[in-house]
Amino acid sequence: MSLRVAIQMDPLESVNIDGDTTFALAEVAQARGMELFVYGPEHMSIEQGRVTAEVRPARVQRVKGTPGLFDAPVRLDLAKDVDVILMRQDPPFDMSYITACHLLEQVSDETLVVNDPAGVRSSPEKIFPLMFPELMPPTLVSRDLSAIEAFRAEHRDIIIKPLYGHGGAGVFRLKENDSNFDSLTELFFNRSREPVMVQAFLPAVSEGDKRIILIDGKAVGALNRRPKAGQVRSNLVVGGTAEATDLSDADKRICDAIGPELKRRGLVLTGIDVIGGRLTEVNVTSPTGVQAIKKLSGIDIAADFWNVVQDKLASR
Repeated sequence: MSLRVAIQMDPLESVNIDGDTTFALAEVAQARGMELFVYGPEHMSIEQGRVTAEVRPARVQRVKGTPGLFDAPVRLDLAKDVDVILMRQDPPFDMSYITACHLLEQVSDETLVVNDPAGVRSSPEKIFPLMFPELMPPTLVSRDLSAIEAFRAEHRDIIIKPLYGHGGAGVFRLKENDSNFDSLTELFFNRSREPVMVQAFLPAVSEGDKRIILIDGKAVGALNRRPKAGQVRSNLVVGGTAEATDLSDADKRICDAIGPELKRRGLVLTGIDVIGGRLTEVNVTSPTGVQAIKKLSGIDIAADFWNVVQDKLASR
């Protein structure tokens, strides 16, 4: 009997078939004979302890504009009717996202949920690295303006960004004499009650921001994302260029340090960001880069992922 896989994701119709990691995972699952269902977190319900979702049976295809073919929606009991749930919707990591984690926690004893929703909920992508300050650039997380001003006075050239942003959105560099500091912090604090993250600027970003993919806490592949000239954001979605790369000794030390904790939290597929041998972020929600790494290096991370998931299913 084939495995039944439910994928909690943004609409399949909108994915980029040439770059989307979730599409690549679905493609390999389908090639292995698994039955696919897709749905968004807004389609989940819980009633009397029973978590269900209205899902669409789907078949993926590498056809631009039509990445999926669908059958009529059905309602499934996520604890009884599927074998694996992939939690792959994109951030923002807000209360809607956290609620989805809580609902999936209700079924995780019966159904394998990847990544583990309790692990996702307790590992915000800019908060998790704070467990390893020795691996990071000088970093401050605060809403206290005087603390931010003191950090800026010490480090002079800084990066300021929203604590729960994603895709490079809202990331600013402020040099020592930049007159936009007051207005920028005012903008952040007026838009949100959350602290901001402030880090010392790393000049090495001009050489690229390395995305390293880990499976079950082990590094399996990497790419270098080089920003446009004069830019500090290297995310591919804002114009960064992907390049083949190898892991440096510093990269390996970072992976060795954080890998066991990622595995302990059930974070099977993660992507970490490293600049100049310094850890800046740990992506646990819907890390990207799998297709780009395959194109650049030939490493089939999607296949490696399903090997691990199938092993976990066999041992449950």
